[in-house]
Amino acid sequence: MPTRHNTALDWDKLRIFHAVAEAGSFTRAGEALNLSQSAVSRQVGALEESLRIPLFHRHARGLLLTEPGEDLYRTVHDVFAKLAMAEARLTESKVRPEGPFKITTTVAFGSMWLAPRIREFIELYPEIQVSLVLDDAELDLAMRAADVGVRFKAPHQPDLIQRSLFTVHYRLYAAPAYLAAHGEPQSVSDLDGHRLIVYGEDTRPPVDNMNWLLSYQSDAPGGRKPVLRVNNVYGILQTVRSGLGIGALPDYFSAEVDGLTRVLPGLDGPSFDAYFVYPQEMRHSKRVSVFRDFLLKKIAEDHRTEAKP
Repeated sequence: MPTRHNTALDWDKLRIFHAVAEAGSFTRAGEALNLSQSAVSRQVGALEESLRIPLFHRHARGLLLTEPGEDLYRTVHDVFAKLAMAEARLTESKVRPEGPFKITTTVAFGSMWLAPRIREFIELYPEIQVSLVLDDAELDLAMRAADVGVRFKAPHQPDLIQRSLFTVHYRLYAAPAYLAAHGEPQSVSDLDGHRLIVYGEDTRPPVDNMNWLLSYQSDAPGGRKPVLRVNNVYGILQTVRSGLGIGALPDYFSAEVDGLTRVLPGLDGPSFDAYFVYPQEMRHSKRVSVFRDFLLKKIAEDHRTEAKP
């Protein structure tokens, strides 16, 4: 009678396989799992034996997934992400929202608008352990790289829920010292002769048409040439403050432009909407709902302040 092989997948072995695939070595995976390198290697070997398929190519510089290993990794990664979401939903049955809560947004908005206000949210909900991940690149919310995000482009993924928060406008600013030395432009065409600070080319900008200033109503051949490119809006603010030149800044920087002069005050650059974004699996999360309500409250307060004469 032929021998029957037990191909039932063992969750502990899959967890160790997943850690090895992400770490690229038995040693680093063992450190993350608090297991010895030999124990990790044995578990992966046992999984490969039960499946009768090699999952890794082993070589002196580390481990590479085989094609079946890639297939298994993608499946396991997706399952573990869904399990994490299920665990998060189960914790929401308590009266007070609690647990880890990771928020992602751009470096500029996170540093200049959200970070000064997050203290109030933490004091309202001390049981929520907040993490801010500030990155101009979009983290994959569907794979739980973060729980929620504030983004400046509408998401294209169908499994994400979005809520429009506010509209951002770009305005031009310069330091008084710069204008004293170089004069103040009286028309858009005057910008052709000024030092302009724009967003850098090394990373994808958080919104489209960030560098409209270089081509907007310009008579310069090939468009205006910037004096500096910075791949961060907060960096643009600091270089404008230093007196280097003229830069476009979003209006949520309104509290940070004291001491700067608005240039061509009748000119607004491109406008775009900010969105509160989260995965569909988090739609019943109390942490998500209380943070969304907090954002809307703070945005409304800002608008009331700006409307005062």
